[in-house]
Amino acid sequence: MFETLSRLNEDAILGVMAKYRADPSPLKIDLGVGVYRDAEGHTPVLECVRIAERRIVDAQVTKTYVAPAGREEFNAAVVDLVLGRDHLAVGDRRVIAVQTPGGCGALRVGAELLRAAAPDATIHVSDPTWANHLPLLGGAGLRLQRYPYYDAAAHRLSFDAMIERLQRAPAGDVVLLHACCHNPTGADLDDDQWHTIAELLSRRGLVPYLDLAYQGFGLDLDADAQGVRSIASRLPECLIATSFSKNLGLYRERVGALLVVGASEERAAAIRSHVLQIARSIYSMPPDHGAAIATEILTDPALRRNWVAELATMRERVRAMRRLLADSLRRQGGDDGYDYLAHQRGMFSLLGAPPAVVERLREEFHVYMTADGRMNLAGLTPSSVDPLAHAILRATR
Repeated sequence: MFETLSRLNEDAILGVMAKYRADPSPLKIDLGVGVYRDAEGHTPVLECVRIAERRIVDAQVTKTYVAPAGREEFNAAVVDLVLGRDHLAVGDRRVIAVQTPGGCGALRVGAELLRAAAPDATIHVSDPTWANHLPLLGGAGLRLQRYPYYDAAAHRLSFDAMIERLQRAPAGDVVLLHACCHNPTGADLDDDQWHTIAELLSRRGLVPYLDLAYQGFGLDLDADAQGVRSIASRLPECLIATSFSKNLGLYRERVGALLVVGASEERAAAIRSHVLQIARSIYSMPPDHGAAIATEILTDPALRRNWVAELATMRERVRAMRRLLADSLRRQGGDDGYDYLAHQRGMFSLLGAPPAVVERLREEFHVYMTADGRMNLAGLTPSSVDPLAHAILRATR
């Protein structure tokens, strides 16, 4: 049976990880894998997570299944976090939420829902976008097209080109939007641009699909959700995939949720029935442990305050690394060509260099990033900033 299968190419990010681990150099710098790291290079377990987990383990009396929808307390808490308790769509009972295995699970369940509702629809994704968007969405059988988003050479949004392209998208198509901390560019839409996008989507009859993987890593929990809330207020329907891998550090627990806003309460109920059937057919039941931890933190006032403080510490560390790197590049290079790094948000930025430069950085300077030049700036420490700046300047000039 399996003799027809040929060996596939190595996953780009996993390949970078393997090369980094095999490099014996004490000077190596890992900017590849997309996880948060502290100043010692560790991906920590948050203290609020430790406290919540102890409570859950001590109180747990069963390991039986929860339900295809997951924990209802978790789902309700996620709706409050993402949309806010006073959001009009919430008050109208037009929002459904289903717990999923991570943000990836949410994206795929949403894609399957779209295929069931409109199999001929096209999903428009930003150029560039997170590499895993393509298999997660395209693997459901949906067509994908790219719209301009970022000019890597000029280090700025291609907003006018984005609008021009989306104005030509047929009614009923879907537009995938990064809600904040765009991966891989770090370049986010501002409030006016979100308003323009919402108006265009409404006028053209396009359906927004919002990927909220980094809530709290940009400005704060509420500010990072403003684009999502604005879209959900102005359009009758939208999908929202959210994840707690980054902002709660629950990477291996696979904690996410899919939210769908329907045009009416009745429509939302019908959507929920399809989402549950899709979930049942893919993974049956979502994992519970991480969602139980998240629920405890989101619903306990003291734990939630602790989380907000710890999240602010993580966010500020990434901002500080951005500022230090931009300053070091300006000081060593003698120009402001890299100042954009200090103004972008989240963990990622694009170097804007060809693959040959990325390869030189790896082979000559032991700096590891993906072939497209995506840098995870959470991989930096204060002691590695100047060596990285030196390496970038040497490799690009």
